Amino acid sequence: MNRTLPAYAAVALAMLVLDGLWLGVVAGPLYAAGIGHLMAGQPNWVAAGLFYGVYALGLLRFTVLPFDARSGWRAPLSTAAAFGFFAYATYDLSNLATLKDWPWALAIADMAWGSLASALASGAGRWAWLRSAAATQGAA
Repeated sequence: MNRTLPAYAAVALAMLVLDGLWLGVVAGPLYAAGIGHLMAGQPNWVAAGLFYGVYALGLLRFTVLPFDARSGWRAPLSTAAAFGFFAYATYDLSNLATLKDWPWALAIADMAWGSLASALASGAGRWAWLRSAAATQGAA
């Protein structure tokens, strides 16, 4: 069995669930208050799907696959947190630089969220990666 597919699915599913909770429950009021005038009535699902697909691929490539079972958990999760910080900072700081009245509080919260969500999603992917490795070794 290809070990990459379960790891990718775990990363993508974790990001979808985490971001769904974040955007739909936790930070929805912060976004509405800060950028409600810019928000669409409905998300662009194609763009959202592309984002989650590409972002999960990036997390997998840079924070799950480079680390073997001997690496422990600290290095992959801290790498994922940094990946999330830089990705979300690119978005938020670009918006602060180019859009009128983009709120600093939203940018800071979003960058922190990107770090946490990326670490958690990468952790899910690492768990699936290690579990499928163990299953592969057990079957051999």
